[in-house]
Amino acid sequence: MFRKMICSVSFVLVLGLVVDVQAQTQHWWTDDGPDHLWSTPANWDTGTVPTSADNVRIKVLPGPIIANPGAFGGTSLIMGVQGGEGAMTVDGGTLTIDGYTAIGQSGGIHGTFNMISGTVNTSSVIILGNGNNSSGTLNMIGGTINTMSTLRVAAKTNSTGHVNLDGGIITADILAMRPAAGAVGTMDVRAGTLILNGDQVSPTQSFIDAGWITAYDGQGTLQLDYDVTNKGKTTLNATHNLRPNPADGSTVAPGEMELSWTLPDPCVPGQPVSVDVYFTDNWEALYSFTDPAAIQVVNKQNVTSVVVQTQLKTRYYWAVDTYIGDPNDPVFGPIFSFYADKFPPEVDAGADVVTWLEDGVSTGNLDATVIDNEACSVQWTVVSEPNDPNSPDATITDPSAEDTSITLSALGEYVLQLEAFDGEYTSSDTVTINVYNDGCEAAQSLPDYVTFPGDVNGDCIFDQLDLDILNEDWLKDNSLAEEWFKLE
Repeated sequence: MFRKMICSVSFVLVLGLVVDVQAQTQHWWTDDGPDHLWSTPANWDTGTVPTSADNVRIKVLPGPIIANPGAFGGTSLIMGVQGGEGAMTVDGGTLTIDGYTAIGQSGGIHGTFNMISGTVNTSSVIILGNGNNSSGTLNMIGGTINTMSTLRVAAKTNSTGHVNLDGGIITADILAMRPAAGAVGTMDVRAGTLILNGDQVSPTQSFIDAGWITAYDGQGTLQLDYDVTNKGKTTLNATHNLRPNPADGSTVAPGEMELSWTLPDPCVPGQPVSVDVYFTDNWEALYSFTDPAAIQVVNKQNVTSVVVQTQLKTRYYWAVDTYIGDPNDPVFGPIFSFYADKFPPEVDAGADVVTWLEDGVSTGNLDATVIDNEACSVQWTVVSEPNDPNSPDATITDPSAEDTSITLSALGEYVLQLEAFDGEYTSSDTVTINVYNDGCEAAQSLPDYVTFPGDVNGDCIFDQLDLDILNEDWLKDNSLAEEWFKLE
């Protein structure tokens, strides 16, 4: 018996008007080496690993695996081309592509891109289904895909493209779906996030309204915003209707923890809704469902939470099946996941500061806050300072102390960074200090500064000097004397 897993990720990288142009060197994946690693020269027809100047073609299954940093997809990367399906997987490595990426390039051919973990950076478009009647799928489980151009889903006539955003983050300049006649492009969002540059709420909402973008295969709710989750960007993510806690794809502290969910409405009003809950660190055990009793933590109970134990550096999977009608026919829920790990240190370098020189220097305290469950080492550094060759650098009394003092001796802006390291994770924060000639300049730099109406000379003080200026011009009149005044 197999339970349906409603989380798969597929992503197709394709460039709308791109054709398969021969480059200086084409590298074809052969899979003839001792392993399936991209970094093994024997797996390529040229006997060498592709560089940034090459074109990469894949029409073999299961295709290469990128597990280490430093892989290059060249000026174009194509999966599914010239009569053969193609696929590849990024799992913990990094891939840089200087050109476009096409998943499903030739007519009638399918391409698959599996993103489990790691990073993909591309300067050009990513297209799913870049040939007539072609198809492409992106399975995004985790990691990050960054494109400075368009993510195009189903680009050509009668092509098909699908993105399963199970986890991780996709950042793109623009999202384009079904731009050609007969194209079928879809995206199902689960634990992953899509981030687009600028305000693209309206076109993205139109894709949602058309049913092209869904949440948990229609069993969830999409959240779409501009300039809220990410400054200056449009952000799309989703929540399942069960509202699982911990959130799907999140990281939590290890140890005893509570799984919780929201019960759906029963088919018969007032009837209690029972649930079966399964919890394991073995995805296959939950997906295949061969021995459900071994991983079951709730058995047909009307409850909304259960306490479980978790271990450090472990990914867990869980599911909530609900009985909303027939007590013998559960509605299978999706497989949620979370990762148990300690959190990086929380670092707050303090509020930004304005100050001024007295006798050529300004001395003050750096009041920071570092929160972590383990002991941390900290280090203050000067990121930038005024470009004054006649002025000494900023002097931090004790750079390895969380709270210390600093002496500044030049006018201008200083940026300081506090970094905390707990033996595994590093976090940092910055504080900006602006130094002025005096307290009046410092006050006038504040965004909410308001000048006194009587401060005629602008020295931040309403005093006798201002009155003397006013008295000097007392009763003077500089209005026009002629009713019909001609401009020269």
